[in-house]
Amino acid sequence: MIKSLFLNRAAAILSAAMLAVPAWAATAIDPDHIYLQYTGRIGFQHEGGPELSWPGTSIEGRFTGTSLALKLDDRHGRNFFNVFIDGDLARPVVVAAQQGAQTYPVAAGLEAGEHRFLITKRTEGEEGATAFQGLVLDDGSRLLPPPPRKTRRIEFFGDSITSGMGNESPEDGPDNLSRDKNNFMSYAAITARRLNAEMHVISQSGIGVMVSWFPFTMPDFYDQVNAAGDNDSKWDFRSWTPDVVVINLMQNDSWLIDDQHRLDPEPDEAQRVQAYQRFVRRIRSLYPRAYIVCALGSMDAVRPGSRWPGYVRSAVAQMKDKRIGTVFFDFTGYKPHPRVPQHEANAAKLTAFIRHKLGW
Repeated sequence: MIKSLFLNRAAAILSAAMLAVPAWAATAIDPDHIYLQYTGRIGFQHEGGPELSWPGTSIEGRFTGTSLALKLDDRHGRNFFNVFIDGDLARPVVVAAQQGAQTYPVAAGLEAGEHRFLITKRTEGEEGATAFQGLVLDDGSRLLPPPPRKTRRIEFFGDSITSGMGNESPEDGPDNLSRDKNNFMSYAAITARRLNAEMHVISQSGIGVMVSWFPFTMPDFYDQVNAAGDNDSKWDFRSWTPDVVVINLMQNDSWLIDDQHRLDPEPDEAQRVQAYQRFVRRIRSLYPRAYIVCALGSMDAVRPGSRWPGYVRSAVAQMKDKRIGTVFFDFTGYKPHPRVPQHEANAAKLTAFIRHKLGW
């Protein structure tokens, strides 16, 4: 199954690269068209077009005609996108964005009539931001009203696990290649689909609560509209309110404090609990009615004998909030970032927990 997934993805990348930029008369769709349905933290104030930087941000719509092309202006040429046509979620066309403004044909030779598309950002803020500059359709074709928005909402705060770092790499392959990162197949996105929920993902590989592999932490980063590094952009939390919030952090803290000894003085156990608790309280202040899931895993922070699940449990217990629960994803002994099968197992566990708590 996984092998066929890789082959399908490789074929999709190849087909996208081989298609020529449309030479026929065409209909240009501007990025501010009312029938384009955007989801996620997207920077609409960017003069070059709506700016996608967070993993899992998406654009959805319906159109007539036989072809579809995207217009993207990528900052660094390191981002990858999925494009799904007509609900075929098993065979995306994978767009490898080049630096600068480019047009990417993603579908041709479709049957005449109505079609659907879904564009999702596979990569995250560390690959930079991409300005969406619109679509190109057949001459005389048009956008149709988009599908209804999902009524359930889930927001995820996490690190590389939530982003999907390395999840489409072979088990013995490298973890750090942008092409192998696919947020759509992360436990977060799989859970959202299983629960028929709209999703926002606020995640960054290497980030922690107390310390990260770079100078900023999630308490510095969580409120940005632009995910490309630590910056002054601000998200309006009144614009989108989740029903469920999932926080999956502390994996990097465990490495950097216990193994790398990057903090001096090193926080004691009470301070570790308090630091995590402060962030959870900050999220609770923003979303007083949301159910918060404090998760951890599925890497070695949850290995047998690890103290880190205990810090999460203690923080939650001390808050005495009936609408906060804990979920710990199982460590299988596989040390690299989880691959798609592990994400699917994590999603099954999280989906069951949320269904039980919220009746979904």
